[in-house]
Amino acid sequence: MAAISEPTNRPAFTKRKSRGAEALIQFFCFACAAISVVTTAGIIVILAKEAFAFFSKVSPLSFYTGTEWYPNFSPPKFGVLPLISGTMLITLGSAAVALPLGLLAAIYLSEYASSKARNFWKPVLELLAGIPTVVYGFFALTTLTPFLKKLYPGFETFNGTAGAIVVGIMTLPLVASLCEDAITSVPKQLREGALGLGATKQEVTMKIVVPAAFSGIMAAFILAISRAVGETMAVALAAGQAPKLTLNPTVSIETMTAYIVQTSKGDIRYGSTEYQTIYAVGITLFAITFILNIIARKLVKRFRINYA
Repeated sequence: MAAISEPTNRPAFTKRKSRGAEALIQFFCFACAAISVVTTAGIIVILAKEAFAFFSKVSPLSFYTGTEWYPNFSPPKFGVLPLISGTMLITLGSAAVALPLGLLAAIYLSEYASSKARNFWKPVLELLAGIPTVVYGFFALTTLTPFLKKLYPGFETFNGTAGAIVVGIMTLPLVASLCEDAITSVPKQLREGALGLGATKQEVTMKIVVPAAFSGIMAAFILAISRAVGETMAVALAAGQAPKLTLNPTVSIETMTAYIVQTSKGDIRYGSTEYQTIYAVGITLFAITFILNIIARKLVKRFRINYA
């Protein structure tokens, strides 16, 4: 007589085990997302707390409209406009370098380069993103500035032009990579249809592909600008630490990030008004980058094209 096998709950056990593993993975993913949210919230709270202490002593109106920044003088002057103008000068100058060059590099890599050329030039371009920012600063100070002085002797040793150029070189890989991803995501059917109608390669690229990828390109531009706004070491070494309300790129200037680095060295007493300027400048910088990211999201949403 054949032995009767006992019933088993193996399928039910396997199902419960699978659900448990799925719940564990879901919790882990949620924890990772929560860490970033909590970290951002903590940064905002600390900035807001210290900035509120500063603005309880200094009028926000005089802070954002003042044209002189001498927090260590007697009497001190807390006008942040020189730092904002220096930051904008570096940002706009770097954008003039990185945005067109990055877009053209992305168009070449995605539309014109062969597979062999793409596999060579793309890693070479991305190597620029791996160079430490302090190396860029010394490159600007020892190589770029002497070259600029040969072209125009009026350049100072520390100047905004050198800072803008090196920041533009630093953000170039970001622009090229993101723009290439946006251009590559355009369906091939659009290219083939335009070529079938008799359009040239150049017409397809400039009139079909680039407009179709406009939302991604604009997002890349805004993110690169945000990156340039927050750059620190290269700007501090190349552009100097002289807060001036000027649009002259040949003179020494100071950005908000460079001031934060300079003041954070520990030479100022903790809790003093001069120390709290770090947080007032920091929350201003945070607000600028936050607004830029909102603009990027709005542009992506406004110009996104769904090919599904």
